[in-house]
This record gives sequence, C-alpha cells and structure tokens, in this order.
Amino acid sequence: MISPHGDTLSILARADAEALKSFAERLLPRLDPIDVLANRTGLVMLPMRDTAQGTAFHLGEVLMSEAHVRMAGHDGYGMRRGRDLEAAMAMALVDLALDAGRAVADCTAFVAEQAQIQMAEDEATLRRVEATRVDMETF
Repeated sequence: MISPHGDTLSILARADAEALKSFAERLLPRLDPIDVLANRTGLVMLPMRDTAQGTAFHLGEVLMSEAHVRMAGHDGYGMRRGRDLEAAMAMALVDLALDAGRAVADCTAFVAEQAQIQMAEDEATLRRVEATRVDMETF
C-alpha cells in the first residue's frame, strides 16, 4: 500500500512540468529561507520482473533529475524523469510546503487537479490500447 505522501510524490513526479514550476514559483514567497541539499541528474536502474518465471532483472537505466531541500527541520524531495532540474526542484518545494504545513490547501488542490488530469490521460491511453486488443482462439 502506498502512503498518502507516496501518492502525492507519484502525482507530482508525473505532473505537467510547466504547471508545476509555475505553482512552485507562487509558493516561494510563503516559505522561509531554504537550504538546497541536492540538485542533480543521474541514472537510475529500471527494475522489471519477468512474467514467465517471476525473476527480477534490470531493463536499463533512466535519466532522472533529483532535488532535496530543507527548511527549519522540514524536508522536501523531488525526483522526475529526464533532465529538468527546475521541475525536480519545484516538486521538492511543493513537498516541502506540505511537510511544513505551508499553503496546504493550495498544494492539496494542485495535487488533486494533477491527479484528475493524469487519470484522464491514463484512461485515454487504456482506451487506445484496448482498441488494438486481438482475441485469439486456441485450438
């Protein structure tokens, strides 16, 4: 089971980069001075599981952007696919604001909006995939 915090990070990791950066920019005046602990890119191994035998293997490496910030004992973390360090930092700022109890209503509304957008995108993708399904008869 994923925690509510884990759900929030998952949604922010897939959020539209420009919307996320714009929202984080509006959060900055509500935050105290921030220490940036990490702001970097790196490669992360992508684990997969063989469905036939159930064995785990690494499919390859994925380029990720990571940010870790701290403010008055509260931490914020962001990790997103790709090289967009600003989007990773924006994600970390939203996480920090939630952890510190700043602009919680605005952050929660933003996350909920992004979750709705992502659910609609996922549903559209599943519909496109379903349209290509072929039922095979076995003899």
